[in-house]
Amino acid sequence: MVDNHRAVYSDSPAVHRRAEELDALDAILPFDRRDQLAALLTDDDVATLKHLASEGMGENTLRALASDLGYLEAWCQLATGSPLPWPAPEALLLKFVAHHLWDPVKRAEDPAHGMPAEVEAGLRAERLLRADGPHAPGTVRRRLTSWSILTRWRGLTGAFGAPSLKSALRLAVKASNRPRQRKSKKAVTVDILAKLLEACADRLVDARDRALLLAAFASGGRRRSEVAALRVEDLADEEPVRADPSDKTSPAVPCLSIRLGRTKTATADDDEHVLLVGRPATAVKRWLAEAQIEDGPVFRRIDQWGNVDRRALTPQSINLILKARCEQAGLDPALFSAHGLRSGYLTEAANRGIPLPEAMQQSLHKSVTQAASYYNNAERKNGRAARLIV
Repeated sequence: MVDNHRAVYSDSPAVHRRAEELDALDAILPFDRRDQLAALLTDDDVATLKHLASEGMGENTLRALASDLGYLEAWCQLATGSPLPWPAPEALLLKFVAHHLWDPVKRAEDPAHGMPAEVEAGLRAERLLRADGPHAPGTVRRRLTSWSILTRWRGLTGAFGAPSLKSALRLAVKASNRPRQRKSKKAVTVDILAKLLEACADRLVDARDRALLLAAFASGGRRRSEVAALRVEDLADEEPVRADPSDKTSPAVPCLSIRLGRTKTATADDDEHVLLVGRPATAVKRWLAEAQIEDGPVFRRIDQWGNVDRRALTPQSINLILKARCEQAGLDPALFSAHGLRSGYLTEAANRGIPLPEAMQQSLHKSVTQAASYYNNAERKNGRAARLIV
């Protein structure tokens, strides 16, 4: 067996140079992944990413491209012994599909079926492969799409539209027979959220996490990337509103407007905004006051001595914070992820009988079909059709 494995962290001058160049993309590429990406990517890869950033490509898209490119470079080196070629030949694309979408039954009979053991071991050693079994079809398609985008940005034409690749994908997806996994196995509904908030005490980090969880949920179940990107300049005080708009005697509560700008499904020109009303708005204001944050990122890192960093939390950090609070609340962290706040918001809205269009004004879902899926699940659980005999 040829050992094509490359160390994630290298002391070579070239790797140090690429790491320094990636520092310019610090707002897009998390610092904790900079050294790993510097070892996986080539000089041309880094130049391409810097060019895409200068062209105004969205941060989320660029972050995904960088992650996928690092994975592709590592996989190709391990699978072929050579760096990723541009453009990729059709045979290499087919090999990628064969290594990632395979038949578990066939694998049990033939260990050589699917991804070779040495390739799998190399990817696991570089912390690029964690799950067992074939990849999710969506992940494979996304990486092929990233590969295609990067090929076009280099002024090249690939074989991504080849009939053989489309056919191989279709057959491989059917053979892999992998059920679609939810991004969060369980939704973070209000009852779950209450337990997470109870786990927050009175330290500065607790004030941050309390504000983060409340804001992420109440603002429509914001994506973790949107929460990480939130800045003080995006917040605006609004006139207080009634806690219950249908009750004229209801007390007035604070209201904050959050300008989201460019999101996953919108551009900066859309100038999307959502509202925080009552307790979430109060929690955000309290956090900013206690942390003495007047501008820049809203949610920031805090070191072990309670010092607030100037840098924003990364999307992954937000996911880890939620899981840590789940564990402190006596919940199984494996069942929850940051996306559970998004699914939980819509599930809670459905349970409370809030019309779907009204909920979508806050969640900013563009797809009615996707948003309605949470409502359909809630209606089935609460409906009479499943209770004909109980």
